[in-house]
Amino acid sequence: MSAPRRSPKSSDLLPDPTSAPAPVRTKRALFLLLLTTFFPGSAQWVSGRRALGGFAMRITMTCWAVLLVGLALLLFKRDWLLGFFAQTWVQLGASVVLVALAAGWLLMFLNTLAIIRPKYLAPGARIGLTASLLVLAVAITGSMGYGAFVLNKGRETITNVFTSGPAFKPVEGRYNIAVFGADSAGNRDGVRTDSMSLLSVDAKTGKSLLISIPRNMQNAQFSADSPMREIYPDGYDCGNECLFNAIYRDATDNHADLYPDAENPGAQATMDAIEGTTGLKVQSYVMIDMGGFEGFIDAMGGVTVDSGGWVPYNGKAWPNSSVNTHWFAPGVQEFNGKHALWFARSRDFTSDYHRIARQQCLQQAMISQFNPKTILTRFTSLMDAGEELVETDIPQQQLGSFLNLADKARSTPFKRLTLGAPDFGSASDKFSTYPDFEVIHTRIDSLIAAEGESKKSKKSDKDTKKAEPSKTPKSTTPEEPKRNTEPGEIGTAPSDAPTEQNDGSPLTEKYLVTLEQIGRTDLLEKIAANNNDCSVP
Repeated sequence: MSAPRRSPKSSDLLPDPTSAPAPVRTKRALFLLLLTTFFPGSAQWVSGRRALGGFAMRITMTCWAVLLVGLALLLFKRDWLLGFFAQTWVQLGASVVLVALAAGWLLMFLNTLAIIRPKYLAPGARIGLTASLLVLAVAITGSMGYGAFVLNKGRETITNVFTSGPAFKPVEGRYNIAVFGADSAGNRDGVRTDSMSLLSVDAKTGKSLLISIPRNMQNAQFSADSPMREIYPDGYDCGNECLFNAIYRDATDNHADLYPDAENPGAQATMDAIEGTTGLKVQSYVMIDMGGFEGFIDAMGGVTVDSGGWVPYNGKAWPNSSVNTHWFAPGVQEFNGKHALWFARSRDFTSDYHRIARQQCLQQAMISQFNPKTILTRFTSLMDAGEELVETDIPQQQLGSFLNLADKARSTPFKRLTLGAPDFGSASDKFSTYPDFEVIHTRIDSLIAAEGESKKSKKSDKDTKKAEPSKTPKSTTPEEPKRNTEPGEIGTAPSDAPTEQNDGSPLTEKYLVTLEQIGRTDLLEKIAANNNDCSVP
């Protein structure tokens, strides 16, 4: 005689909701809800649905294992982890997996609701637990769905902005990236590089040197292997037409054939000029569109700087006046995209060198404020703005190492150098017209060497403190070259610059506008003379 068939309920480890008291049924339902929330599949397993529960639990344990491995890699092999997730195929695969997990988790919640059997609960418990289950299901699966959307959005942006190909290695321990500010407004013929700089970053520490190149620099040198050197063997020296910011257009319009393999001959030629001028090997470039810059700042939620002086910008004309000059006051300023662009490009009553310093300040502020919180809370807007903002030849494979390096650089103040006033001569001399490249190379080498000496000095200090706790050795770090701060030059306002109104009250925007209306631009030039002074609060 065959044994009786085992009841499907015989493996149920929980009380039967049809016969248990009301408090027990409520506790049972709450227990099942918590199991599904924190360990999907376990509610099915303990309630007797072993096949379904075991399958879901194996997936859950696999996910927990992957998360733990990911956490370990984040702590000990961050470069590798970031590089792995920067791969577009990884992001696509991860987004598909997240969607599948979200759908599976939702099914587990619905199945748990069936196991709870709400009709056997007291009316109050029935409503509360059912509502809680549905809220948790929507919150968890919705979050995972959004995570899949974010990964796919990042994948699309990386594909559209960055190039394919292998990552490049640092040169002499540094990454050297050219950064161009491009103006391609509708009223201009083609692209014009309005600002040019070289970001040189220590590959281990993230310490950065930002070298700004005045757009009016002449006689730029091309690197030894540059095809442009055949056209300009003595430098870019055709007079006032051969300013540094004209190299991009010249190469694009007249010498594109010299760069048959380059997607952007103008950018490549400008990189060659930066390399020859600075003496540093330039590995890649990033071109920032001024219009996209405004949208990117807005997507970040604004940017904050501490301005040391009055900065003019052009806006709407004042009532009953032809004057349209407005002023940013000294102090901490929280800029939206439009105001940040005005702040960066202003040179009224001052010079290119003043705005170069402010652009350096804004670049550092953006990096310091471009943190994980900003990325997570504004990801979609940042990705949309990024596609309009950036053109680059940086390969996708480079993103992992660069993201990790950017995180280090974020907490390290830039060293700044301008190949003109105030670091080389004054605004009134001819250094930008006839630059001394040997002096430039020596200055750059000394700043980079100072970073290395600083690291050695810190290590020496630690070793000395261990051996002799009571003694503190002097630092051997070379001093950074001092900036020109003579009265009337870049860096400080002249001694006779007005610091208050005629009646002794503080300077105001209205007073500065009045000065322009009565033709006292000489006083405005003195007041604005130190508006290159800017820092990150």
